[in-house]
Amino acid sequence: MSIGSRTSRTLLAGLIVAAVVFPLSAAATPAVPAPNPVAFSDGTAAGIRYTANQGNLAEAARMAQDAGRGGRAAKLRAMAAPSGGARFLSFDGRGKGRVVEVFGDVETADRVAVLVPGSDTTLDTYQRFRAGAVALQQRLQAEHPRSAVVAWLGYETPGTVSTTVLTTGRADEGATELGRFLHELRGFTRPAARISLLCHSYGSVVCARTTTGPEVTDTVLYGSPGTGVGSVSELPTTARVWVGRGSDDWVAHVPHVRLGSMGFGTDPVDPAFGALAFEAGDAGHSDYLRPGTESLDGLARIVVGSADTTPVVTAAAASDVLVRPNSSEVSHA
Repeated sequence: MSIGSRTSRTLLAGLIVAAVVFPLSAAATPAVPAPNPVAFSDGTAAGIRYTANQGNLAEAARMAQDAGRGGRAAKLRAMAAPSGGARFLSFDGRGKGRVVEVFGDVETADRVAVLVPGSDTTLDTYQRFRAGAVALQQRLQAEHPRSAVVAWLGYETPGTVSTTVLTTGRADEGATELGRFLHELRGFTRPAARISLLCHSYGSVVCARTTTGPEVTDTVLYGSPGTGVGSVSELPTTARVWVGRGSDDWVAHVPHVRLGSMGFGTDPVDPAFGALAFEAGDAGHSDYLRPGTESLDGLARIVVGSADTTPVVTAAAASDVLVRPNSSEVSHA
């Protein structure tokens, strides 16, 4: 390899790191004692899980308080007592934590959205993830009352300021867990329920590596740095694949390259990627689920099934190329 080539690769790697890590960072999570998660046998009803996990969460809050971790204890208590009561399909208070929370009635809903978060989502930052889930559920209810939202924090997210956020390692682990959960979720929902995956930021890398069955009708990648593949046709899903990016999202400046195991390659909003586009307005990286936004409306319409599937080219990837749904093929206007 020539010196010039090595220099170029080093500069590109530096650009990736700088573009990804500068926007925000969460504090490192200290070791906090917590009980082991409750184990459930296959087929355990959702209501039984909610009750058992609520008790486990309360015990985790008590243990954190006794250990002098008042901040974590307060956050756990807030999780346990939202308006209307909490519904946790799973809860693990150890370390950074893992949580699967339901908003609405997943057992009667015929539209179910599963939110998959990106970097720095932990028990200590969970409230911002939950706020997005609540906003989406309220927006869905206004248009389609038989809907539910699942906030799925089922993997160890990478830190925004870390080397892990530049690779697919955590995403591979998360994809295994997400695939297992989607199979389990089918046991709680109505047979004909439509399930949509809504995948934010690094969560889009997780979703892009998750094998899904026909129950998943739509996969949405928003605020995505890339997926690690070149086109929709390479994704292990038969779902329609959507992509959106707000005009104020810093992730647009992430270099779309792949150097060995670093980086995620093709920009998903590029028409050549082959995804359907939804309008995300002026959303910033953390604003897609903010109430009253164009991006929230667009995501809700996809979940409900009322979104326009006419090929769209976004301003972020202006071109005369029209993209066909779930295909890497293109045609020119």
